[in-house]
Amino acid sequence: MSSRIEQIIEEIEEYVDSCKFQPLSSTKIVVNKEELEEMLRELRMKTPDEIKRYQKIISNKDAILEDAQTKADAIIADANTQAQKIVSESEVMQAAMQQSQQLIDETNAQAQEIIDKATQDSNEIRMSAIRYTDEMLENLEKIMSHTIDAAGTKYSNFINSIQSCYDIVNKNRMELSPQAAPSSYTQVPEEETSGETTSEE
Repeated sequence: MSSRIEQIIEEIEEYVDSCKFQPLSSTKIVVNKEELEEMLRELRMKTPDEIKRYQKIISNKDAILEDAQTKADAIIADANTQAQKIVSESEVMQAAMQQSQQLIDETNAQAQEIIDKATQDSNEIRMSAIRYTDEMLENLEKIMSHTIDAAGTKYSNFINSIQSCYDIVNKNRMELSPQAAPSSYTQVPEEETSGETTSEE
């Protein structure tokens, strides 16, 4: 993080860069005296504080270095102790690592076997479900086809029965009124009857 002195210097530089040149000059600029003096005044006030801070850091240099050396020595000593312990236990560790690797390999093999078996079972269940659904749909298709055929036959018989009754009634009326015009007693059109039968089917 930059100090306040560095910040003030940067502000002065930016201010100078923003000032306009004097007429007919490429080196002299026009500055706001009060604004520039204010920045210089703050610079003079902050300088002693910054110097004191740096002096304090320098005066504590030896203490900081000594503390760092102490911590470094402690870390090195601990590392040496750990290294000696590792060396003395290296054979045990190697055996443990071998056993651990063997256990990992066996576990991976078992896990893969379980996954393969589950995949196979899933595929078999899926194929069985497809076959069962296809059989159900096939049976339903047969039932619906039979129902349609039976309904068509029943409807055709019903129309024929009505036509027969109609013919008898028409014949009886003609016998009762022989003078009536034959055109007033007409038969149910076959085209209309067949069209209704087709519509119901």
